Amino acid sequence: MRRLVFIGLMVLLGGVAVCGQGRHRFSPEKFQEELERFVVQRAALNAQETAAFLPVFREMRSKQKVIFDKGRKLGKKKPADERGCMYAIKQQDKMELELKKIQQSYHNKFLSFLPAGKVFDIIRAEEVFHRKMLKQWSGVPRNNRR
Repeated sequence: MRRLVFIGLMVLLGGVAVCGQGRHRFSPEKFQEELERFVVQRAALNAQETAAFLPVFREMRSKQKVIFDKGRKLGKKKPADERGCMYAIKQQDKMELELKKIQQSYHNKFLSFLPAGKVFDIIRAEEVFHRKMLKQWSGVPRNNRR
C-alpha cells in the first residue's frame, strides 16, 4: 500500500511540476540533481558506490519518466463515458504495475553492487525527497508543516 501511495505521489509530481508556483520554473535537470544529491547523502554512499549507483539510478528514472508522462496525459481529463473511464482505470493500473516492475528490477540491480542496508536507505531517501518536494510546491508555510 505504501508503494502505491509513493507511485501516486510520483505521478502527481509531474503534474505539480508542470504547474509550478508561477514565480519559479520547474527544471527537470535541477530536480534530478537535487534528488541524486539527497539520495547519495542520505544513503551515505562513498565515491566508488556513487560512481556505480548514479548511472543505474538515472537509467531507472528515465524509464519511469516515460510511464509518468503517459500517466499525466491519461489523467488530465475525466472521460465522457463509462467505457472511457474503464479504459483509463485499466491503463492507470497497468502503468502502476509497470512502475513496480521497473522498481523491482532496478532494486535488484542495486543489490548486485551495494549492500542491502544502503539500498534500503536509497529507497527511503527517494520517498522522503518526493514528500519534501510536494510540501514545498504546495506552498504550505514551514511552520504549518507536519
